[in-house]
Amino acid sequence: MTTITAETKEPPSKRPPAATFRERIWEVLKPTQEQWDDWKWHFRNRFNTVDKLARVMPLTDIQRKQLQLVSSKYPFSITPYYLSLVRKDDPADPILAQSLPSFDELLYAEITQEDPLHEKDDSPVVGLVHRYPDRALFVITDICPLLCRHCTRKREWDGGWWIRQKPQLEAGIAYLRKTTAIRDVIISGGDPLTVDNDGLEWILQQLRSIPHLEMIRFGTRFPVVLPQRIDEGFTRICDKYGPIWLNTHFNHPNEVTPEAGRAVRELLRAGVPVNNQSVLLRGINDTVEIQLKLSHELLKNRVRPYYLFHADEVRGTEHLRTPVETGIKIIEGMRGHTSGLGVPTFVVDVPGGGGKIPLQPNYVLSWTEDEMMLRNYEGRIFHYRNPRPAPAKSNQLPVVVAA
Repeated sequence: MTTITAETKEPPSKRPPAATFRERIWEVLKPTQEQWDDWKWHFRNRFNTVDKLARVMPLTDIQRKQLQLVSSKYPFSITPYYLSLVRKDDPADPILAQSLPSFDELLYAEITQEDPLHEKDDSPVVGLVHRYPDRALFVITDICPLLCRHCTRKREWDGGWWIRQKPQLEAGIAYLRKTTAIRDVIISGGDPLTVDNDGLEWILQQLRSIPHLEMIRFGTRFPVVLPQRIDEGFTRICDKYGPIWLNTHFNHPNEVTPEAGRAVRELLRAGVPVNNQSVLLRGINDTVEIQLKLSHELLKNRVRPYYLFHADEVRGTEHLRTPVETGIKIIEGMRGHTSGLGVPTFVVDVPGGGGKIPLQPNYVLSWTEDEMMLRNYEGRIFHYRNPRPAPAKSNQLPVVVAA
C-alpha cells in the first residue's frame, strides 16, 4: 500500500527491481505515443489534485485527508512522466518522496524561514537577484512542471502562478544592461522552460545584445522531470544564441532514465554543457552508495556532478534536511573511490544572503613554513615538503650575452 511518508530504513538502491506506475498511467490517461512524447500533453495532464492522483495510485481515506490538508497550504503537481518512475508498493520510493506532500511539511515552522536566503534583499528590480558581483539570477516565472517538496522558493506557491510580463522582463534586462560588472546571468524560476520557445528566444535575443554578458545559463529540472521538453525548437535557439550552459537537478539514480539521457544528448549536440546541482535529502540520497551511483550514472551521460547542496532551511522542508556533517561524510566517502570528475562540491547556502560556502573534509592536518602534514582518503598520514619562496633576483647568476 502506498503511503505518503518519506521515511526509510533501507536504501532504495538495495531493493529488488519493482514495477512502476507507468502501465497504470497509460491505462487511465490512454495517451498515444505522440502525446507521450509531447511535453505540453504532460503539462496539461499533471496530477495536481487528490482525485486525479487517486485514479492511478491507491490511497486510503487517511492518506486522502492528509494530502488534502497538506496540499491546501503546499500544493503538489507531478507530471505523468515523473510519476511513471515511481515503484509500486515502495513507500520509500525516492521519486514519491520528492513529489508527494507529507504531513511533516506542516511541522517545524518555528525553526525555519520563508525566505532564508533573503533573495528579496538582493533584488534591485522585481525578478532579478544580484548577490555576487559578476552574476545575477533572472527569475522569469514561478511555474514548474513538478513542485519539489524541498523547493527553496516554496513561499511562492500560495501567490498564484505567473510568467513575468514584458515590462517586468524589460526592467530586468535594463538593469543587466547598465550593470557592466555582471558577466554571467542564470535564467531561473520556477522553471524557465515552462515558457515556450518563442518567449525564451526573445529573452535570449535581448541578453545576447548586452556586450558584457559572457555567460547565459538555464537553471531547469525539465531534463529530469519532463525530458520531452528538450525538443528541436529549444536546442535550435540554444545553438543560435550560444554559448548557453544548463544546470539541472538530478537527485537520485532512478531519475537517470533513457528519456533523460536522450534529452542530455540533444543538449550536448547543440553545444550546451550540462551540469548537475543535487540537493542532499534525508531518506532519498543521503548515503555514499546512492551518491556514487548517481555520479556514475551522470558521468555515463556526460553530465558533470557540479554541486551537492545542503537543503536550505525553508519552511515546510525540515523533515528532508540532514545534519550538515552527513554531506561532509558523503564527500569523504566518495573521494578516492571514484574519479575526481564524479565528486561534486558540497555547499551550504547560508541564511541571510551570505551565499554559497563550500564544505570539504579536512585533509590538511597541520603545516609549517617547511612542511605540511596531510591525510589521504584512506586515513594515512603523509609529510609533504613545503617549497621555499624563490630567491631574490639579486642572488641569481648573471646572464651573459654573447658578443
